[in-house]
Amino acid sequence: MGETAVNEISRVGKEGERASNDTALVWDLPVRLIHWSLLVAVIGSWLTRELEGDWFSWHTRFGYVVLILVTTRILWGFLGTHHARFSSFVRDPKTVIEYLQGKTRGTVGHNPLGALMILAMLAMLLIQSVTGLFANDQVFETGPLFGHVSIEMSDRLTSLHKQLFDWIVVAVSVHVAAALFYLFVRRDNLLKPMITGYKPAELVPHAERIESSKLWLATLLLATVGGLLAWIVLSAPEASIYIF
Repeated sequence: MGETAVNEISRVGKEGERASNDTALVWDLPVRLIHWSLLVAVIGSWLTRELEGDWFSWHTRFGYVVLILVTTRILWGFLGTHHARFSSFVRDPKTVIEYLQGKTRGTVGHNPLGALMILAMLAMLLIQSVTGLFANDQVFETGPLFGHVSIEMSDRLTSLHKQLFDWIVVAVSVHVAAALFYLFVRRDNLLKPMITGYKPAELVPHAERIESSKLWLATLLLATVGGLLAWIVLSAPEASIYIF
């Protein structure tokens, strides 16, 4: 293998994320992968409850994926790269109001208003996926942790699980509408950076550029969260009372 090929493999191995002269890396790879994977998992969990037939096992699997991704993203909000951290984009109410009034400019990462949506969606998806672990379909299917709670508690969590999904649909719709508004009205493409990770260099001060996605750390967190969930599910007691 020639030296040129070796250098190319080395470059790709470092994620190919070095900014060019006219772009700067803002969104790390874990943030982007979690963002789009969550979209797929949420759609998958919805479809597997709407389709006719026995799709419950797949609905459960998609629920696991949502829970693992959301938990990892929350941890990444403290341990990840600069713009992934909550401390870099969560602002006080005064700043949010000033942003809405046009008194302050947006930030390189999530703007103050978008930050509220991120927090709301993470909270709702976390609650949604956790309640699903204890839920039942009031026929014969139960969540993997159903055996930990009474039928009455499971019914309450099931009701919350169902009702919360409607709010998640609203939040996702608002999120998509906001992205389209910024794209077509404010001429600010928020979708492309969430795909490529890059923004124009002139919009990103050197102090706010990231050099690496810290992919090794994100992988470790994902594996740890997934392993912990697997242990909890596999060690859960069998349901002593079934729903018929």
